[in-house]
Amino acid sequence: MRIVLLGPPGAGKGTQAQRLAERLNLAHISTGDILRQNVKDQTSLGKEAKDFMEQGLLVPDSLMARMLLDRLAQPDIKRGFILDGYPRNLAQAETLELLLKEKGIGIDEVIYLDSSDSVIIQRLSGRLACSNCGANFHIKNMPPKAAGICDKCAGKLYQRTDDKEETVMKRLQVYKQEAVDLIKYYQEKKKLSRLDADIDPDVVLNEIIALTKKHDSFKV
Repeated sequence: MRIVLLGPPGAGKGTQAQRLAERLNLAHISTGDILRQNVKDQTSLGKEAKDFMEQGLLVPDSLMARMLLDRLAQPDIKRGFILDGYPRNLAQAETLELLLKEKGIGIDEVIYLDSSDSVIIQRLSGRLACSNCGANFHIKNMPPKAAGICDKCAGKLYQRTDDKEETVMKRLQVYKQEAVDLIKYYQEKKKLSRLDADIDPDVVLNEIIALTKKHDSFKV
């Protein structure tokens, strides 16, 4: 089972991907995690990416695709995977299809987590991240056991600059512009399912799992 989770920032893609990976015994592939790990490990791809990041530039799609290709070569994806954070636009979707085609596989489910602007702002403006391991928390929805301290590694928690309300609004505008063609692409392939991500996360998780049961070859 190969699943792509789409949706605006703050829709809960990362959280749902982690929980799904555990429930379905699938690999969780986060392009954000891949990028951070490559930079941390100082791989050749990580060094290239760091050069762009230090200049305040976005990491090129071609470089992210190479990192993703390396990740898809790892043995834990044989049973399947949940892809979170990629693709973000039509060009990336087309690249993903080519990468998977080379391996003789394809995407089974594309799930769009649809969330309203007001809910997204509430979620992101209260989000905290660990400066050490990158784990996410939320002031109200998922607070750490000790204020300002990561439950997983005891690292210091901070608010990302792009999680401030003004920045969130700009991110949403950019996302919506890019998402139009991306959504249409998967709709035309009859792969896309939309779910309301404003509701309780447990309900959303169960709805996603129900979608996977449509595939006879996959057992939850």
